[in-house]
Amino acid sequence: MFKSARSLRRARRSAPSSSAIRAFSATTRASSGGPPPPQLYGSGGKAGEVPTDVEQATGLERLQLLGELEGVSVFDESALDASRVGTKADPIRVLSYVTYRRLHWFPADSHDVHWFLLKKDKQARCMECGSVYALDFHGDEHADHHH
Repeated sequence: MFKSARSLRRARRSAPSSSAIRAFSATTRASSGGPPPPQLYGSGGKAGEVPTDVEQATGLERLQLLGELEGVSVFDESALDASRVGTKADPIRVLSYVTYRRLHWFPADSHDVHWFLLKKDKQARCMECGSVYALDFHGDEHADHHH
């Protein structure tokens, strides 16, 4: 391709530098003025010390730990309404921010655990007690579409 070492050196000198090829903005994104999102990466442990859970936790685990420190329940861990049996006309509503939710249920006077998948547009019925459940969807309809 190159006839001599001199032409190879000349070609290298005339080639753009890697900084010119990879020019992009590294400034922070403009904010809409609201509070900043919680930092979901911990600071990590200091040298020679064992890190605490808050220092080493990341993602949803860190969000839950920070919420507990503030006295806020980040995830709804309350039990479902067991004061009545859900019917097709009046099902027991289950809050969800995604289009499906896995439920486990301990029917009264039973030691068996029943698992079922509850979907957004479909009711589910417990096979043992007959109670009907429906998803109370509050999320973004297209949040799971990544393309």
